[in-house]
Amino acid sequence: MSGSGDDGGRGPESAPSGARNLPAGVTITCRSILPLQGPPLERGWLRIGRGRIEGIGHRRPSGPVIDLGDAIILPGLINAHTHLEFSDLTAPLPAGSNLTDWIEEVVRLRRARLPGAAEQTRLATALSAGLQESAAAGVTALGEIATAVPAQGYPPHGPRVRLYREGLGWRPTATFQSLVARDLNHLRHALGGLSPHAPYSVSAGLGGWLVRTAVAGHLPVAMHLAESRAEAEFVATGGGPFQNLLAGLGVWPVSPAPRLHSAADWISQLARAPRGSVVHGTFLDETALNRLIRHRDRLCLVVCPRTTLRLAGALPPLGHWRQAGIRLAVGTDSRASNPDLSILAECRTLVEAGMMSPAEALRTATRGGAWALMLEHRCGQLAVGRPADFIVLQAPPGHADPHVAALDPATRVVATVRGGRLIFGDLASRGSTAGSWQSASQ
Repeated sequence: MSGSGDDGGRGPESAPSGARNLPAGVTITCRSILPLQGPPLERGWLRIGRGRIEGIGHRRPSGPVIDLGDAIILPGLINAHTHLEFSDLTAPLPAGSNLTDWIEEVVRLRRARLPGAAEQTRLATALSAGLQESAAAGVTALGEIATAVPAQGYPPHGPRVRLYREGLGWRPTATFQSLVARDLNHLRHALGGLSPHAPYSVSAGLGGWLVRTAVAGHLPVAMHLAESRAEAEFVATGGGPFQNLLAGLGVWPVSPAPRLHSAADWISQLARAPRGSVVHGTFLDETALNRLIRHRDRLCLVVCPRTTLRLAGALPPLGHWRQAGIRLAVGTDSRASNPDLSILAECRTLVEAGMMSPAEALRTATRGGAWALMLEHRCGQLAVGRPADFIVLQAPPGHADPHVAALDPATRVVATVRGGRLIFGDLASRGSTAGSWQSASQ
């Protein structure tokens, strides 16, 4: 079974095929480097070798350099929660008046898709588009939720993928269990994980089996929790908007009635795994929040700000969560609920809402996301010995603080590097020694 993939940062980094290697031993310098575990390095530099960071500092390094001028370098962004299957959508699905209206649109879309080869082709196209868009947005790793592992796997020349195999339903049947085991054993270019979908769609029995499987395989888990106040009503009484939704979809009532967990009970279950992500969490009650605080050594909250605003009408109380010591990460959810897959746009939303400073938002989108995906030894910060995962930004002039500049709406990603290889953009045309760059990389 595919494990966590957490190699502790040891050994040469396996870089994606199909992407262009940076020249061996290249040193890159620019206006500002943001390691995000310390102060900015003005006129900073990075030395890259064998896909890893060999040196980092500021002022003029020794030897030849590639000078990127007034660019900003920071760790690759981490999209801790997304559903790439919807990346072929050109606009979000209608939200209706509440979350259940939007879920009904999602189910209708899935049921309309043709099974077999046609769906595999569509899915492959959507995944490729989503990974390309993510790389262009500066993402070097992401947490992907999937109801099945695609037959062709994930393209190797994009962001790292932590694939959470999702489970929905009321019974942990032998057929479902064998499908999950098969999928986890046949991951291609992805790391494994498991995801009970949500309290309104997964029974205690099925979700418990998924968590036990994660514990046995040392896999992280992720689960949508407290997305709507109606979720708690359904779990407690079996009624309300979610009962109407499930009945309309023909999957409720169920006999015998399945046992359902509250958000607080699910947090206790998720905490059994080596690492867990509570996704959204907008309406966590005091009991659930206290359990999350108790297990903050292995659980974090993943917020998807633009999706939450659209489907719930309010952002969660991030200030309270942060004061309680809860780790945070950022996700985009999907193009079914969001206009794009930009993590920088999610960060801007948090900053504009007054919930974080630009520096705090960027740390949440890098170090926080790496921890959420159980990849903190691989990515999320710039440090000697770590894989060379970083992005290059071109910001408009006039910003004294490079963190503020990084989140300016006019700032653009000009290059994304994963494991010492370009997965988006081109640095050769930007460097002041572009000729030597091009000859060294051929």
